[in-house]
Amino acid sequence: MYSPAIVADILSVSKATLNKWEKNGSLIPFIDPITNNKKYLIEQLLHFPKVHAMANSSWKAEQAILPNKQYNCIELFAGAGGLGLGLENAGFNSLMLNEMDKHACSTLRFNRPHWNIIERDVTNVNFKKYKGNVDLLSGGFPCQAFSYAGKKLGFEDTRGTLFFEFGRALTECSPKIFLAENVRGLVSHDKGRTLNTIKNVLNDLGYTLIEPKILQAIFYRVPQKRERLIIIGIRNDLANHINFSWPEPYHRIMTMRDALKSGELYPCDVPLSDGQKYPKRKAEILSHIPQGGYWRDLPDELQREYMQKSYFLGGGKTGMARRLSWNEPSLTLTCAPAQKQTERCHPEKNRPLTVREYARIQTFPDNWKFSGSISNQYKQIGNAVPVNLATAVGRKIIDMLNNMHKIKQNNKTQIKITIPL
Repeated sequence: MYSPAIVADILSVSKATLNKWEKNGSLIPFIDPITNNKKYLIEQLLHFPKVHAMANSSWKAEQAILPNKQYNCIELFAGAGGLGLGLENAGFNSLMLNEMDKHACSTLRFNRPHWNIIERDVTNVNFKKYKGNVDLLSGGFPCQAFSYAGKKLGFEDTRGTLFFEFGRALTECSPKIFLAENVRGLVSHDKGRTLNTIKNVLNDLGYTLIEPKILQAIFYRVPQKRERLIIIGIRNDLANHINFSWPEPYHRIMTMRDALKSGELYPCDVPLSDGQKYPKRKAEILSHIPQGGYWRDLPDELQREYMQKSYFLGGGKTGMARRLSWNEPSLTLTCAPAQKQTERCHPEKNRPLTVREYARIQTFPDNWKFSGSISNQYKQIGNAVPVNLATAVGRKIIDMLNNMHKIKQNNKTQIKITIPL
């Protein structure tokens, strides 16, 4: 059985929509006789494609995908290593990671002393020396707000953006496949023109694109409602006869309980670690917020005190005074858990999430340490790709590379057979 909150997350609808369906009789929940809470039986939900995919997933089979030879990768904008670690877990060998933030580089070097970390501005990195030895180029290029409304621009016209540097790396090291990730907002930026320009440029650089897709992290053993746009391309000379399928979803949704308590995701409760603190009065006010609640769950006088002028403004402002729930995934982590606009309060305790709790929600292992100040550690974790999401995508790319290798070996065998004696 699923709670209404989990069903809303799976179907990407609001709880208000579920209430509407209940009223019109199209989806009526079951009332738990013990707790009196609403629940939905999986049998009620199987006609929804996402639920059907979870119930009939080949997730376990995908865990068996292993590289049939060494596959090398290079990563740009590596940050604290969420994507890099996920790709390593999938079976990739890292040739180089580029990052200019000194604290993130320190994090990478501490956790993976054998990784080749290039700490400098990407504009000063030469990728040509890796040509012929790179199977995958990956990275989450920051998408500056460049607008190409009504114009058909080529690669050179993106100069000055970090996307240009990603494209330059493609041309210089010529990997078999690339993996780019970004915020879901890129899809709608400038009415879709920005993404279309990016897709056109990548095509012009010699790559056949898999249609970009927004992946919801909750479907890949990540206890967080995070969404990332994934763009994958295959070099044109290798694209024929190669099929790619997106990773299968896990059979259930991970929650804050899975993240912070011992169980299926982690073998022990979350270790103690440093974290930000609330001022005394703020902690007192937040003590009145129930799990999964926010400022509107406060008494009116406390709403007015906490919200101040924002109390009179429109909009839901659902991130303000927000407490997480043990029985739901976390909201998308930001770079600072104690900011008033994007509150991430512990489910029970009247404090922000700690650094280690933040890391678990991003599915970093407990032995992955972060460098820099507390604020900088939060920033590194908040900007990271969830490790388990990266692993799931990485395995499917490994599978694609295995198929490329198999076709290459078969072609060599056929050539040998057809040579006359």
